[in-house]
Amino acid sequence: MPPSIYADLEIEIQNATGRKFKIQDCKSISGGCINQSEKLIGVDGRIFFCKQNQENFYPFFATEALALKQIGETETIRAPRSITCGKTKNKSYLLMEFIEEGNSSDKGSQEMGRQLAKLHKIKHPYFGWEQDNCIGATPQPNPKNENWVEFYKNQRLIHQFELAAHKGHKFDKVNELLSNLELFFDGYSPFPSLLHGDLWGGNASYDLEGNPFVFDPASYFGDRETDIAFTYMFGGFSPSFYKSYEKEFPLNPGFKHRKTLYNLYHELNHFNLFGGGYASAAQSSIHQLISKIP
Repeated sequence: MPPSIYADLEIEIQNATGRKFKIQDCKSISGGCINQSEKLIGVDGRIFFCKQNQENFYPFFATEALALKQIGETETIRAPRSITCGKTKNKSYLLMEFIEEGNSSDKGSQEMGRQLAKLHKIKHPYFGWEQDNCIGATPQPNPKNENWVEFYKNQRLIHQFELAAHKGHKFDKVNELLSNLELFFDGYSPFPSLLHGDLWGGNASYDLEGNPFVFDPASYFGDRETDIAFTYMFGGFSPSFYKSYEKEFPLNPGFKHRKTLYNLYHELNHFNLFGGGYASAAQSSIHQLISKIP
């Protein structure tokens, strides 16, 4: 970032924390494909994590800050504490607590599963969220709804299918899947849980003491199975994680069928973001789901 932006960030940190902050060093953090991320080290030893993007990305940083706050307020699983977010010099930014990463362990994995289950056990009044947000760089609509199947159909699947159509891609058998969506929820009525929303292995880690924490949320109130389903898509979660989660908050037996349905959303989103083989993966999931319709 240009030096002038660092000067602005020093002022923002001072305003947010009530203590003067002077940047001594900054280190680029790799891993994200959307934002530029840096570790800001102050002369007083305090360290902050800063994500920045173009000015028009500010609303997404604001919703991420809100999600981090809501997860933190549950006192279940740790998330970095948001310090402040704003706009400066044609850029937007999100400043948050910096958590030094350590190593995973069987005990830490168990604790992550237990804490995530405790997050999911808290009931909320509706599906959706108080604001629209994004997953990756894709807008994610969150209008309030009391019907989960209706919400998932319209605000997750149809939304992504429409984005794909705008890219010139049409998937087969979509109407057949959507018209039979209720069948995958026979005997299952989830309540709204606060979700991480983008829970793959790259968005979960452990601090230096081995305690778990999550970050980069795309939160909303929905079926907790969607979080668990996505942990399977790219791997990275140990058997201890799943065993501990199930012990705290057992999954419905129908999850094994809905897992494909829930990961279809992420396959579609990855196609809309990155293209490539995600289209064939999504189409394969559609055919697999249709084959299970009586």
